[in-house]
Amino acid sequence: MPTESLDEGALRALVPRVLAALVRRGEDFDAAEDALQEALLEALRVWPEHPPRDPRAWLATVATRRLVDARRSEAARARREEATFAEPRPVATEAGDDTLFLLFCCCHPELAPASQVALTLRAVGGLTTREIADAFYVPEATMAQRISRAKRTVRGRSLDQPGDLAVVLRVLYLVYTAGHAGRVDLAAEAIRLARQLTLATDEPEARGLLALMLLNHARLPARLDSAGRIVTLDRQDRSRWNTREIAEGVRVLQSALSTHQRGRYQVEAAIAALHDDAASAEETDWPQILDWYDDLVALTDDPVRKDPAAVLARAVAVGHVLGAAAGLRETDRLREVLGDRHRWHAVRGHLYELAGDLPAAGAAYAEAAHRATDIAERDHLVRQAARARAG
Repeated sequence: MPTESLDEGALRALVPRVLAALVRRGEDFDAAEDALQEALLEALRVWPEHPPRDPRAWLATVATRRLVDARRSEAARARREEATFAEPRPVATEAGDDTLFLLFCCCHPELAPASQVALTLRAVGGLTTREIADAFYVPEATMAQRISRAKRTVRGRSLDQPGDLAVVLRVLYLVYTAGHAGRVDLAAEAIRLARQLTLATDEPEARGLLALMLLNHARLPARLDSAGRIVTLDRQDRSRWNTREIAEGVRVLQSALSTHQRGRYQVEAAIAALHDDAASAEETDWPQILDWYDDLVALTDDPVRKDPAAVLARAVAVGHVLGAAAGLRETDRLREVLGDRHRWHAVRGHLYELAGDLPAAGAAYAEAAHRATDIAERDHLVRQAARARAG
């Protein structure tokens, strides 16, 4: 691959594959990453005049040499020996998708979910610590500590039996969800990794997750107005939705559903597909959506406590199918457990508005805004309250 064709995206794609090859051979995760960073710096210096035939093998070889250097007592002499500009001989790389291997390693079961996400973005996504910190709105030093702790946790652990597929899917979903709020496009990165995962496994939930991401991501161009303010689904300009992503999402979902092994990602994707299929908010097939929400809450033994977002969304569907009063009765049943959450009050506001009770809707939206912690969502709820109060 000529150097001039190796753009930033291509180089970024190489990094996790090389890192995975080093870790697969038994190298320490932290040391392997440091060695690879040194190899990348060397590549920037050498490749303009001596472009390698196989960039991946070149990086793997030079990183291996750096690891050897670190273990040698005569490091200075070893570095001088490495300072030749001849192309290094390729080292053997294992068969299979090394990026996915590394993804599973980053989802090691001994890591906390936040650490799994951070390590995945750092090692697999190739994001800098600053970029990850910006995405989650935390100080860079805080994120650096989180990543360092994660590396220490997996140090010395056997990585031949990393996290299972369910954990990997959950981590990718968390990465995707964070992508809508952060300043780094984590959503696109999650979709890229999910695509690779579906090529490596026949598990229908992997395809369900990819479909869910695509069907939601298709609405991204209409999700904010020109001032950067949230636009709710019922008010979005649907002509701005990405029809190509919707079509792909539907195809992937149909493939997953054909296995008759339903899981939550497939069900959520089916709900998203029904929303995307409606030419307008008024044409939304709410009876089908309610049926899918019934299936979704049935997947959990205690949905009110374990999946509150699903039961609240189902209450909205009940309001559209059976009437706003029925939807409000559903939320009344949830008051004891979910009444202190801003989303419970926001759903009440929507149902009151659906019923035509604008004063009650304004009060509910205002209470939701008071309890919201996300700035953009709080501002949106404040505007909803003002709009309802103004009639």
